[in-house]
Amino acid sequence: MKIIKRDGSEATYDESKIYNAIKKANESVSETSQISDEKIAEISQNITKIAKKRKRALNVEEIQDLVEDSLMEINAFNLSRAYITYRYTRALARKKNTTDDQILGLIEQKNEEVKQENSNKNPTVSSVQRDYMAGEVSKDLTRRIFLPQDIVKAHDEGIIHFHDMDYYAQHMHNCDLINLEDMLQNGTVISGTMIEKPHRFVTACNIATQIIAQVASSQYGGQSISLTHLAPFVDDSRKKIKAETLDEFKQAGIEVSEEKIDAIVEKKLRKEVASGVQTIQYQVVTLMTTNGQAPFITVFMYLGEARNEQEKKDLAMIIEEVLNQRYQGVKNESGVWVTPAFPKLIYVLEEQNIHEDSPYYYLTQLAAKCSAKRLVPDYISEKKMLEYKIDKNGEGHCYTCMGCRSFLTPYVDENGKPKYYGRFNQGVVTINLPDVALSSEKDEKKFWKIFDERLELCYKALMYRHNRLKGTISDVAPILWQYGALARLKKGEKIDKLLYGGYSTISLGYAGLYECTKYMTGYSHTDEHGKEFALRVMQHMNDKCKEWKAKENIDFSLYGTPLESTTYKFAKALQRRFGIIPGINDKNYITNSYHVHVTEKIDAFTKLKFESEFQRLSPGGAISYVEVPDMKNNLDAVMSLLKFIYDNIMYAELNTKSDYCQVCGYDGEIQIVEEDGKLIWECPNCHNHDQTKMNVTRRTCGYIGTQYWNQGRTQEIRDRVLHL
Repeated sequence: MKIIKRDGSEATYDESKIYNAIKKANESVSETSQISDEKIAEISQNITKIAKKRKRALNVEEIQDLVEDSLMEINAFNLSRAYITYRYTRALARKKNTTDDQILGLIEQKNEEVKQENSNKNPTVSSVQRDYMAGEVSKDLTRRIFLPQDIVKAHDEGIIHFHDMDYYAQHMHNCDLINLEDMLQNGTVISGTMIEKPHRFVTACNIATQIIAQVASSQYGGQSISLTHLAPFVDDSRKKIKAETLDEFKQAGIEVSEEKIDAIVEKKLRKEVASGVQTIQYQVVTLMTTNGQAPFITVFMYLGEARNEQEKKDLAMIIEEVLNQRYQGVKNESGVWVTPAFPKLIYVLEEQNIHEDSPYYYLTQLAAKCSAKRLVPDYISEKKMLEYKIDKNGEGHCYTCMGCRSFLTPYVDENGKPKYYGRFNQGVVTINLPDVALSSEKDEKKFWKIFDERLELCYKALMYRHNRLKGTISDVAPILWQYGALARLKKGEKIDKLLYGGYSTISLGYAGLYECTKYMTGYSHTDEHGKEFALRVMQHMNDKCKEWKAKENIDFSLYGTPLESTTYKFAKALQRRFGIIPGINDKNYITNSYHVHVTEKIDAFTKLKFESEFQRLSPGGAISYVEVPDMKNNLDAVMSLLKFIYDNIMYAELNTKSDYCQVCGYDGEIQIVEEDGKLIWECPNCHNHDQTKMNVTRRTCGYIGTQYWNQGRTQEIRDRVLHL
């Protein structure tokens, strides 16, 4: 059994340390207040039993809480007071150097929590360590200076989560929908260098990857681009290739028919498209941003964005190449084809590709084949999105999210035209719904009162996020604010006008709707008895966002938080505050947003249909998934799912497995096993446990992770049941 020390490192659990700590405190009180050595041993043994039942590594603070509780239970008040005093004195001494300890812990690779905080960051790499070091300093400044103590306290206790505190000290925001069209058509500036409009597709792809890297280094969340913005350059290349080909034949004195010329041109054009797509895939995978990771980029594939039939055909050619290259994968250090985490792909299901007689049905078949092997693309239903995303003119719109699930709200500019590209999200604060429920002790009147208090705290925290961005000048990130990614502001101009009126959004996140509903009603929200309550909770949060929006002229929006490391943090906080309550907080994770609990047996079609109602109530972002077995030999079933998604839910994905053991060459599912109280990854063929010698790819919470996860998320992955 392991424990987590204060510097984040793991150590073997040692019961004697508990015994010795109590004994020292025992010796410091009067004889009449002392307890026997036998009683100390009994308490120590009991704490060990409790720790083992938790089935996870407890941290030192949790162990000390158990000691205090045990002493109070036997009415050893003086001894308990002595122990608390000693603990407080030690805490004061440590408080002077907390940040140093955290930084040293991560540099020396001891800090397990930081090492597993982000499933797409390798903590052994210097650039990642540098980013984490800066993050620790930012968190320290944020705690002591930038945020009021009630918000910090609520964050530390897991009542709310103030996201991305490690970037808050800087004037940075969350995620973007890049206006790639503006930057490519009208030119941009990268690192002080003018980049003019490209004249070939391959050049446009190269510029796009440079833009992606620059944007990723100027914010901390996801970003998205549309392939539609690259499509016009295919025809530019076609014309250039044709002119070059004609010139070659002319120089050689050879006469060739127009039909033959066109065939040669199209062959050369496809090679250039393949080269351009490869540039995007390989540069995104191999680029390392200042955040210490590959850019968190989503690539959007939507035929409906094309402005004419020729552009649509060219866009289809790009989409086909993107899917083919992703299906192939990328080679790992051993030369084996594996599944990369990025770029994330989103494919829009629409009338022109969803039916057998649709002209682009072949693309959907290719997408299904790719999903079955490489987990992407994910799918947006144009049909459902046009129903959900209605602007003030009464028109529906289909567009991509900013990263894994953060969606902009519909927006119409001053000219009455819809606008999505060039907009962004200011940041996120998430409420822990199970904590609201458990704090109410099943008293529904008390629940709504506490709920409103916690929501007001979230509102206050979100306004701190907003005000931290307010007053920011465009010079802090020229690629974003001056050169087209988000705006074309002047040097020295403040970004304030982009923070109001719906141009950008700010997100109220939520987590654990299932556990909240189960505790309050005794039923899962998939049961009619629980569903009504769960929908009321969702509507209440939407109503609050609407209220805040009217008050501040800021687009507050409800967001289905993609918990990663926070799922573990919230679970531990619930266990500390309320003890273990079977079926509610007895796991090392809580459920993402409105999702059906990962252990609940439900078929894929029922799950997607059920979650669609909740997805609609998460306008700021949400995604649903179904867990499926190996579907590479059952593509008809995949196509059935895609058709169901098109008719029933706005945004969904298929979760399968894509693993490889570098020791023995096994390419099936790498298993999760328990060893000495800790969950570890194991090759079922050769029993390799070395994570550096295996490639494991799992959908973490809307995006793919490849660098492993903390114990809470690992348990959640292990507990997932198949839906098909």
